[in-house]
Amino acid sequence: MDQILLYDTTLRDGTQGENISFTSDEKLNIAEMLDDLGIHYIEGGWPGSNPKDKQFFDLAKRIKFKNSRLSAFGSTRRAGLFPEDDPNLKALIESGTPVLTVFGKSWDLHIEQIMGNTLRENLEMIRDTVEYLKHNGREVIYDAEHFFDGYKANGDYALKTLLAAAEAGADIITLCDTNGGALPFEIKTAMTDVNNSLGNYLMKNQGKPVRIGIHAHNDCGLAVANSVTAVRAGAVMVQGTVNGYGERCGNTDMTSVIPLLCLKMKKPCFQDDNLAKLTRLSRFVDETANMIPLNNRPFVGKSAFAHKGGVHVSAIMKEPRAYEHMKPELVGNTRRVLVSDLSGKSNVEYKAKELGIELGGNGFDSRKIVSEIKRLEQEGYQFDTADGSFRILIEKYTNQFKPLFDLESFRVTVEKDRNKPCSAHATIKISVNGKEEITAAEGHGPVSALDNALRKALEKFYSDLDSMRLVDFKVRVMDGREGTAARVKVFIESRDKNDIWSTIGVSEDIIEASWHALADSFQYKLAKHA
Repeated sequence: MDQILLYDTTLRDGTQGENISFTSDEKLNIAEMLDDLGIHYIEGGWPGSNPKDKQFFDLAKRIKFKNSRLSAFGSTRRAGLFPEDDPNLKALIESGTPVLTVFGKSWDLHIEQIMGNTLRENLEMIRDTVEYLKHNGREVIYDAEHFFDGYKANGDYALKTLLAAAEAGADIITLCDTNGGALPFEIKTAMTDVNNSLGNYLMKNQGKPVRIGIHAHNDCGLAVANSVTAVRAGAVMVQGTVNGYGERCGNTDMTSVIPLLCLKMKKPCFQDDNLAKLTRLSRFVDETANMIPLNNRPFVGKSAFAHKGGVHVSAIMKEPRAYEHMKPELVGNTRRVLVSDLSGKSNVEYKAKELGIELGGNGFDSRKIVSEIKRLEQEGYQFDTADGSFRILIEKYTNQFKPLFDLESFRVTVEKDRNKPCSAHATIKISVNGKEEITAAEGHGPVSALDNALRKALEKFYSDLDSMRLVDFKVRVMDGREGTAARVKVFIESRDKNDIWSTIGVSEDIIEASWHALADSFQYKLAKHA
């Protein structure tokens, strides 16, 4: 069985997504993690387009990749230029990467109406570019941009563009659904035609059939499905990005397509042991991009193996396969049981066991805890989205909670000058093992100021708080009919290098609710290292 080649373009195509940007050093860190996972090709960027990508390739020359081949990206030569005179192609050669990826046009609309070129000249641009790069001793991947749209509009010509790349010696030809509008059955039809056209064509000097890849965008929510369909139809390379980042609706999500290929389709990609690194990679890229992780992301999301209904939990305690399609550990994820007003005692017992908490202390067994949780949820608490607060709650009920700090008092002030934005100041007094600490800090708002003040005070007693930060803050009004006197619940999501946790606070006062959620978040973090 042919190995499926994985080609990651997070560092180039992924950065075209809204609000996604990486420094050169950050790109290098991600590349090293992709290499450790076992990705075959890493596309580092477009050295001819911006100084940052050029700097990345300069830095990458110092790294010896174990599993991956680094690729630089660019376009075919410009019309009217010889390849050796094209600045873009010169930058590709100077990048020093063993692999060069270039894209060319497959759709006559783009060639004639957008570029103002001729169909004949476009074929010559493809052929000249691939021949030139091959002459410089590089592995060449040709990306047929807008291939599926071009195939629908003028199938004969779209296939001719692939033949031009094949005749010039391209090692792999990638079919791109650049607009993300193709459907799986259209992918299959086009792939069949491509295989018939190129099936007997041999790569120059290697005597092997030209290999086909797939590059899908997610504008119809079908990027992963289209990639899987292409593999079933003969593609041997899948291009995509970590977490599906990319322009508009993104690209094929590598964190989904890799488990599908390796575990569901039994297509060899890399060692199965490496799959367990997938969740950590997903969260690292989210953290580096400063993006909030999607809890419902398949395979690697926090909720991918989460169970809430009591019937479900009772079943998975007997046999996880009853409500899970695979073992979460295979992709480095974990099973989670959520506790809410829909829970039964099975949920509480499972969750307590997961957290290492003995039930029955202080007269609280699982049935009584369920009753208390349902009462609290009537008041506005929501523990299925606040696992950190739930742990602390159970520890308190069973006399196992050992606070790492106690609040003595805090004061928050907000000041607004006529011509200046609001500023917030917080003063806090806490005690740790009988020792008191008073600190003050500023922030962009009252909660930010309170967070900064608490962090500042705790740093006098505990280390490793630098790795912890708040990544999400939400406020929900429970009954708007009460107006400004309504109870609110505040959700805070926090993370460090290895973990994500959520906490909740409920009160008629938004600052007090925020404090409860904030305090639980820090208690949870500190307890992990106690």
